[in-house]
Amino acid sequence: MFKGNFIENLPKIYGMYTGGFIVFIALMAILEQAGLGADTIGILFVIFTVCIYAAIGWLSRTMQVSAYYVAGREVPPVFNGMATAADWMSGASFVALAGGIFFGGHGYLAFVVGWTGGYVLVNSLLAPYLRKFGCYTVPDFIGTRYGGNTARFVAVIILVVTSFTYVTAQINATGTIAARALHIPFEVGVWFGLLGILLCSMLGGMRAVTWTQVAQYIVLIIAYLVPVIWMSNAQGFGIIPHFSYGDAVVRITELEGTLNVGAAAVEKVPGVKILTTLHNGPTDSALYSWKFVTLALCMMAGTASLPHILMRYFTTPTVRAARRSVSFSLFFIFLLYFTAPALATLTKLQLLDPNLATSVIGKSIADVSNLEWIKQWTSVGMLAVTDGNKDGILQINEFFLRPDIVVLATPEIAGLPYVISGLVAAGGMAAAMSTADGLLLAIANALSHDLYYKIIDPKADTKTRLIVARALLIVIGALGSAVASLQLTGILGAVAWAFCFACSGLFFPLVLGVWWKRATTAGAIAGMVLGFGAGSVYLWWTYTTGQQWLGLDHLRFGIIGMPVSLVAMVVVSLMTPAPSEEVQQMVDNTRDPSGATILEASH
Repeated sequence: MFKGNFIENLPKIYGMYTGGFIVFIALMAILEQAGLGADTIGILFVIFTVCIYAAIGWLSRTMQVSAYYVAGREVPPVFNGMATAADWMSGASFVALAGGIFFGGHGYLAFVVGWTGGYVLVNSLLAPYLRKFGCYTVPDFIGTRYGGNTARFVAVIILVVTSFTYVTAQINATGTIAARALHIPFEVGVWFGLLGILLCSMLGGMRAVTWTQVAQYIVLIIAYLVPVIWMSNAQGFGIIPHFSYGDAVVRITELEGTLNVGAAAVEKVPGVKILTTLHNGPTDSALYSWKFVTLALCMMAGTASLPHILMRYFTTPTVRAARRSVSFSLFFIFLLYFTAPALATLTKLQLLDPNLATSVIGKSIADVSNLEWIKQWTSVGMLAVTDGNKDGILQINEFFLRPDIVVLATPEIAGLPYVISGLVAAGGMAAAMSTADGLLLAIANALSHDLYYKIIDPKADTKTRLIVARALLIVIGALGSAVASLQLTGILGAVAWAFCFACSGLFFPLVLGVWWKRATTAGAIAGMVLGFGAGSVYLWWTYTTGQQWLGLDHLRFGIIGMPVSLVAMVVVSLMTPAPSEEVQQMVDNTRDPSGATILEASH
């Protein structure tokens, strides 16, 4: 059946995997009809998929440095695109994005615009050139391009803060899913998620993460599309809702007026939110547009600065393959992002429209409270129903839920077979785990390669370097789980912070490192330190005081950090001696797609 090496057989291998997963879904559906309990189905979905990912991680174990750090630079563009999409479509994209649109309306599309548009910057400004450079990590590029351990060390610090902030959001998502699917407390769920994440990445590094992420993408995209298509067909919008759910928006707008959506809550329920309008109103000022644009800009520049995303393009065989894999990444990401607004809209209609059997607003409090899905999500602290005015009827401002559960609860809200809920839980777990894998690997690789090997012990042998990398994975993952269990902010909030940290400290040092030969070591250090510092100080100020400058809240502090980074880098570079001819020639070679990889020999 299989001829040739592993890479040549990838289409057959993942074709069989996809077929096997579809057979598993069908088997669960049959067992549900035969009387298998919903709780058991949910547990089987999560356990089965996590075990598959762990098996891939075990089979991909390696003791080769190149395989561990960059998957041997042999990942074909299509599969790298799928792995990047899985790496990218985190718990924020899968679990929280539709929930944000569900509550906050079209203003949350700034995330979609920024995250998607960021790949244009990745493709045009960085990915092919960093692949030509031949680095293992983002600090590896910074340290080599600008010279000296100081620049490398500062880049490592920014990478760790950025990626750690991001990974806590992913572990938060795994905890949310595990809490519901396995009926365990959230604080225990985050540790279960961490175990699965470590099983995927610890033994095989980037090689294991790559092939696991391809498998995870297949699960998550099936899990995201199936309930949307099912709901759309049931509501009369056809099996492809992406172009036809405008009528659903019109209907929701009508219902929002009659149901008093957005009214003050009768009673404050901790940790959950009240429904608000899906659209902006005529009273919204220019400040609303400004906030949309600034959030999108932070997400765009952050996308082009995220170390775990840029690392994915170090794994392709050639510069041309790196550029092609960005295009495939965009396509695979588009499939989910184009669907998220439809999912949020159709789910909201399910709850609000009295013509649909699943609606809950306006129904008896007693009847709603006895619905199985209401009881299950209430039991894990994700949803609340309260009869604030004591009339026995559920009003819109008496129904609360956490935005992070909208996607996970959609199949139950729509009255779909529980096998679909299990599928969605598996998809959400795949999304969160795939991104967490990449993030933990980015942190561990930077600390082991750039801090330990390049700065502390340049004579360390391969075995020692990989042991250090694996030990760091465990330590950082445990710290991430501990922080995630505190639930300091929502999933989308933590992700926005990570993007702003990245663009404040790394965007201009990376871009100018490729495109401006005059950029100096001192300039890069100034740009990283002052940009990252300014953004961090603004975050602390606005988050602790609640005050804002020019409407920039704690989700947009990259708008403060980026200009400071650019000005500092340009001014200090012009005030210091130009880089040597050797460095300037290296920059020229970086922009030339032909020729040998620049750092191949040094690794």
